[in-house]
Amino acid sequence: MYIVTAKEMYDIDHFAMHTIGLDGKLLMENAGRAVAEKVTRKISKEDKICVLVGAGNNGGDGFVIARTLLDDAYDVNVLQIVPDEKITGDAHYHKQVYENCGGTLLRFAKEDVRAIKEANVLIDAMIGIGVDGGLREPFASLVPFINKQKQKLIISVDIPSGLPANEGVEAYTAIKADHTVIIGAPKLSVFLNDTFSYYGSWEVVSIGLPTLAFRQHTTKSVWNLKDVKRSLPKREPNDHKGKHGKGIIIGGCIGMPGALSMSIRAALKAGAGLITGATSEKVIQAIAANCVEATYTVLSEKNGFLDNQANLILAGYHAVAIGMGIGRETWTGELVQNVIDNANCPVIIDADGLYHLSQALSKLKERDQPTVITPHPGEMAVLLGVSIQELLQKPFRYASEFAKEYRTYVVLKGQYTIISSPDGKQAVNQTGNPGLSKGGSGDVLTGIILAMIMQKQNLFQALCNACFIHGLSANLLVIQQHSEHDLLASDVINGISAAYRMISDEV
Repeated sequence: MYIVTAKEMYDIDHFAMHTIGLDGKLLMENAGRAVAEKVTRKISKEDKICVLVGAGNNGGDGFVIARTLLDDAYDVNVLQIVPDEKITGDAHYHKQVYENCGGTLLRFAKEDVRAIKEANVLIDAMIGIGVDGGLREPFASLVPFINKQKQKLIISVDIPSGLPANEGVEAYTAIKADHTVIIGAPKLSVFLNDTFSYYGSWEVVSIGLPTLAFRQHTTKSVWNLKDVKRSLPKREPNDHKGKHGKGIIIGGCIGMPGALSMSIRAALKAGAGLITGATSEKVIQAIAANCVEATYTVLSEKNGFLDNQANLILAGYHAVAIGMGIGRETWTGELVQNVIDNANCPVIIDADGLYHLSQALSKLKERDQPTVITPHPGEMAVLLGVSIQELLQKPFRYASEFAKEYRTYVVLKGQYTIISSPDGKQAVNQTGNPGLSKGGSGDVLTGIILAMIMQKQNLFQALCNACFIHGLSANLLVIQQHSEHDLLASDVINGISAAYRMISDEV
């Protein structure tokens, strides 16, 4: 499933109509009928429905929705918010068809909102994806009025009216929908911290736009179960441990041994062939009994934190992860820089490793092998030198620009995790739940990522699959035996088995 900006959606529509040859009236008919079918699952014949239509394609979709509901014997009318001269093109055509079918058409007057008050279902087809600033009248007054109708079901068409489709817009007034039926592809604002709640629950309907149009105009997508099944490597009867990667995880300090332990266990559970934990002797003594399948190498330490004095040998490993529970001492930062400089394989940098990376970003450009960073918004904001709020307003842009500039893969963690590659591809992972908002969840994800990038799949797919499996494990655990309150990071490790079984069962 693709993700689009407003411009990309316009370009896709234009390509479909003018290059492929699809008629705009047909696409509008398809859109309205697809939305109406979803609407009927949430309403009954006893409901009184008011379809609020504006100008442009969104309003045209509203006329088709109203006609489709009318033909199916629903109690529906249309409240046209804009003057007649604003309804043009394909929208005007479908307005005429609606009226020719006997549909009731009311004109909006600011002092008369009886149609809205009398309805118990409002279908918002007023404003589409073209909004990039404040609303003009009558919408500036009408939208807040609609939001006060607490006892009514509000369903938005494609996007809640007034809500920006793109990231980076700070000031807006928008419909707060209970449900949104998105047409063609979700827009960026579905996945933004400040705007996702306006959509309510949401789903996407296809209207016949060709895949070729999406491929030519966007590089962003939602990574879903179908993508996992397509890309996740299968185990062969003659496989052995050497075929599934030899990785090393560097981390832990005397005060945080558990972070390293969870990354090691997650990597092994996710399918890594061989894992070595590299840490101090005291940390090894603390965690070895819980990670009996791993091997260990002893690193030197100073005041309980790893330093750069030991002869760390990285040759022979297929991937390295560093940073979990490692601490923020100056001498520990020297160890992180040593790994960045000398690892001749992919390196994953997480947690305190990202703190040290902020002092050595230029080194990323010099690496011949891939680098993966896994920041949460606070860590990413530090790397970028911006506030967390600035980052959350434009996470797609910031993550993509960082990935391109530093030739780095970015896994920006959050409610919707955004995976970005240096070549511009971006994917969103939707699996997971608030139960992952616990210490150690990121350490588990890093271990899964380490295992995934050592399997036979390209690195971008590996990162997407790792995030999906991590979140799926949490989801299944909450459904089957845990709650979002009691779920622990160690539970998520144990849940990886169920996640793999579900993926296998779906094949």
